[in-house]
Amino acid sequence: MRIAFPLFDGFTALDLVGPYEILRMLPGAEIVLAGERAGQAVPDGVGGLGLVATHARAEVCAADVLLVPGGPGVRRDVDDPALLEWITAVHATTRWTASVCTGALVLGAAGLLTGKSATTHWSAVRELESYGATYTPERVVTHPGDRLIIGAGVSAGIDLAITLAAELTSPAHAQAYQLGLEYDPRPPYDAGSLAKAPAEAKALLGVGEEDPGA
Repeated sequence: MRIAFPLFDGFTALDLVGPYEILRMLPGAEIVLAGERAGQAVPDGVGGLGLVATHARAEVCAADVLLVPGGPGVRRDVDDPALLEWITAVHATTRWTASVCTGALVLGAAGLLTGKSATTHWSAVRELESYGATYTPERVVTHPGDRLIIGAGVSAGIDLAITLAAELTSPAHAQAYQLGLEYDPRPPYDAGSLAKAPAEAKALLGVGEEDPGA
C-alpha cells in the first residue's frame, strides 16, 4: 500500500509526522515522501527541522493514499501549477486523498473541494471557501464517494489517520494502532478551538471578532 506525502518548503512537521506514525503501521505500507527531487532535504515552516524526500514527485504517478500536509509554505504552493497538476493526477489513482490543516487549500486550489464541505485550520477559513468549499468546524470531514478525507488544524491529522486506517483495514486495526501509540489525549486546557478558547488566549494570537468562529 503506497502512502504518498508531498514535501514542500514550509510544511508543518506534525501535519505529516502525526499521520505517518499511524499510517506506517498499515499492512504492506510503503511511505513515499515526494519532493522536487529525491534526496532533497526539505525544511519545515520554522526551519528547525526537515525531512528528506525519498522520491521525486515526477517518479510518483500513483498512490493508494495521498496526504497533503499544511504549513506556512502552502500559500506559495497553491499558485504552483506543477504541484496542482501532480495532485490532480495522483488523486485519480488513489483509494483516499487527504489533507491536514491548511493542506486543504492545496486540494481546494486543485479543484477537488468545489461544492463540498471541508475543514482546515481556523485561520484559513476564508481562503478555503474562496475555492468553492463550505467550511465546517469538524475535526475530520469525509466524502467517501469522492475518496476525500479532510482534517482540521495540525493535531487533527492523528484523528484523520485513525479514521483512514479504519476505512483501509478495520476498526479493530485502527484501535490497535491507536493503542500502540498510546494516543489518549487529555489536554491540560480545553482551549483547542475558537469556540472554546478564552478571550485572553485569542488576544495573544491576535484573533479578532472578525475571524470566523471567533
